[in-house]
Amino acid sequence: MSKPQRARREEPFLSEGEDIVGLVPRGLRVSAALAWRFIVVAAALYAVVWLIGYLGVVIVPLSIALLLAALLGPAVSRLVRWRVPRGLATGIMIIAALAVLGGLLTFVITQISDGMPQLQRQLTESLNQIKDWLINGPPHLKQEQIQQFINQAIDLVQKNQLSITTTALTTAGTVGEILTGFVLTLFILIFFLTGGEGIWTFLTRGVPTQVRRRFDVAGRRGFASLVSYVRATAAVAVVDAVGIGIGLAIVGVPLVVPLATLVFLGAFIPIIGAVITGGVAVLVALVTNGFVGALIVLAIVVGVMQLESHILQPLLLGRAVKLHPLAVVLAITAGLVVAGIAGALLAVPLLAVMNSGIRSFLHDGDTDPGTVDVLKTAAAKPGGGTSAERADAADEKPDPGKTES
Repeated sequence: MSKPQRARREEPFLSEGEDIVGLVPRGLRVSAALAWRFIVVAAALYAVVWLIGYLGVVIVPLSIALLLAALLGPAVSRLVRWRVPRGLATGIMIIAALAVLGGLLTFVITQISDGMPQLQRQLTESLNQIKDWLINGPPHLKQEQIQQFINQAIDLVQKNQLSITTTALTTAGTVGEILTGFVLTLFILIFFLTGGEGIWTFLTRGVPTQVRRRFDVAGRRGFASLVSYVRATAAVAVVDAVGIGIGLAIVGVPLVVPLATLVFLGAFIPIIGAVITGGVAVLVALVTNGFVGALIVLAIVVGVMQLESHILQPLLLGRAVKLHPLAVVLAITAGLVVAGIAGALLAVPLLAVMNSGIRSFLHDGDTDPGTVDVLKTAAAKPGGGTSAERADAADEKPDPGKTES
């Protein structure tokens, strides 16, 4: 063997300082790069979710206040255009909202108190019918067996009395947290309505200059979609409550007003809320009016839900906040896991804002933030609508001293 051949055989596999990247298959390099990036993104999302859960006492009232600001903001701005000072306009709308809420709660509590005797009477009749069916019907149970089952249920309650007491104390603590959150929400709402424009301008200063304008427009369009969402959801909730309430009254189900109010509140959680509250109405009808009455109420609930899904939501929500049903269900489920009922309530509005804001951030590069009117549906669309709509928005740009929230 010649000396050059022997030298080549004794030469190391890699020379000192040579990069080994070229020896790793390209597919493996790409997979590794995607894998570590995915791990970093997943860790960041987990940290964000954990932080939201940890600061839920602050974030939930803040989010609810933002929803209420989207609901009351248009009315406050209208009063401002009528030459009412913004602080006074904010006070008027908040007092009016509290009056409506207090009146509704008082009316519901009164209806529950008045309807409870009738509900108890019908419930007793239904239980007697069930008992008669268990004894004389196909099960052919004996009176002793039914009484034994009732005694076992009473013993179970007595054995778990400590647990029931602990749950009651926990519920009392929860009521205290709700009251604290209500006060905090009201406090934040006042500042959102009186100085929302200034708060948003301050937040945009933390964004890099080269994307600040685009970020400003995206945020305004996101809030515009939130305004559209709250308006449409409130209208849909009213229709659901009135439709189902009329049906319950026709069938003769007791506690019509409380059940209609429950349907109204549940409609703010799309899909799932309507199903749960409608199920409660059907259950009450089953207990008080029997199987036939429950079927009639079920048909009414399904009919109202179909009206909502195929006519009201597509017509009222519009293209600005149109979301796929799968995205809605997944968002509600994720919100329910992270923050319970409050998370389910806030998941879809957050998704609507992100959808509109991200689309605007990607497509609106040269839009003037001052031309985006958050109270107009057309302005919520990426691109700012047609050229005529943009011109109209520019002509209606508010005076800097009287900017709208």
